[in-house]
Amino acid sequence: MKSFSNFKPKKILFIATRQIGDVLVTTPLISKARELWPDAEFHFLGYKGKMEMLKGNPNISQVIETSDRPGFGEYLSLFNQLFQRYDLAFVTQPSDRAYLYGLVAAFRRVGVLGGHPQGKHSPSSDKAQQQNAWKKFISMHTVDVDYFNQHVITEKLRLLEAFVDDPSKLFAKPIDVTPPIGEALTPVIASQLTQSYVVLHPGPLTAYKRWPLLHWQTLITYLVQHRLQVVLSASPAKQDLELNHDILSLLSDDVRAQVIDTAGKLSIPQAGTLLRNAILYIGVDTSITHLAAACNTPTITLFGATPPTNFGPWPNGFIGQQPYQLRARSQTVGNITILQGPGECVPCRKAGCLDRADSNSECLDLLEPSRVIDRKSTRLNSSHT
Repeated sequence: MKSFSNFKPKKILFIATRQIGDVLVTTPLISKARELWPDAEFHFLGYKGKMEMLKGNPNISQVIETSDRPGFGEYLSLFNQLFQRYDLAFVTQPSDRAYLYGLVAAFRRVGVLGGHPQGKHSPSSDKAQQQNAWKKFISMHTVDVDYFNQHVITEKLRLLEAFVDDPSKLFAKPIDVTPPIGEALTPVIASQLTQSYVVLHPGPLTAYKRWPLLHWQTLITYLVQHRLQVVLSASPAKQDLELNHDILSLLSDDVRAQVIDTAGKLSIPQAGTLLRNAILYIGVDTSITHLAAACNTPTITLFGATPPTNFGPWPNGFIGQQPYQLRARSQTVGNITILQGPGECVPCRKAGCLDRADSNSECLDLLEPSRVIDRKSTRLNSSHT
């Protein structure tokens, strides 16, 4: 690999055109890039409505938003805004469009290369190599995605390998994910928080990452019976609002009285404030789980198909490239506990057992509430020692 350790860019563009969690996991890369280039100007390009994770980030001087499906006119406007403005672009997603933005915006590029999400066409396969050939041609340096063995934080940080004499030094100091600055909770929600509370986030982006409704009922009932207030979190998406409603409908009246439903009522910065003051967070594989970890909240997360070695929430302060094992029924690193369901197929990296977004995951169905309750007691005891 050719070294560009003497390269000193003045303006840099970071590109993450996906979900809010994908934006958040770029922050260690941004922080490390700031150490390398303390005087450079950093901008960030992403999708509209997905950029709140960067609110207040001291390293980003400008955020540029685009639609996830821009029309011709919007493309022209964006290209005019970006054209050759930057010395360097970091393409943190392997999509063709992200690379196109990098090509338009910067004189030089580094980027992530991917194959099929389930590994059917790994970056070393012939088909993936053909698809990625033009991206390699226009890039100074590329990093292959490894959905089973390389953590996404490591993947992003490795984009800096070309600019340092010793790449191992990128992982020699504590690595942190930077959350957005907090915002005050609404007076109505703040007034309801009258005792120690646990935040639960049941709703993932896709159905195959869901935990069964009856399991949530059992967990919430246990928490309330042990004198903890429960806060249900959810995005404003219809499916998430309906999920929280279905969970609440299963609760008895006395238990329901101790549950605060914040579904669709909080911005991402407000969610950060809520999480920072919680004694525990429990959630599925979703962006808010990564936010909870970034806020240093004791976290329990429920994983099924997703390899924790690739997208487990990063334990802030970890030194090294890989915090997690690929398969472990329970593993704790720092203040993060990951629980995985049973089965030799776990994690499969498929979209549930039927390999489609609306599928269920049997491994999550079989992840009993008792395991979460047991880890909850351990997490709370350890956080008070």
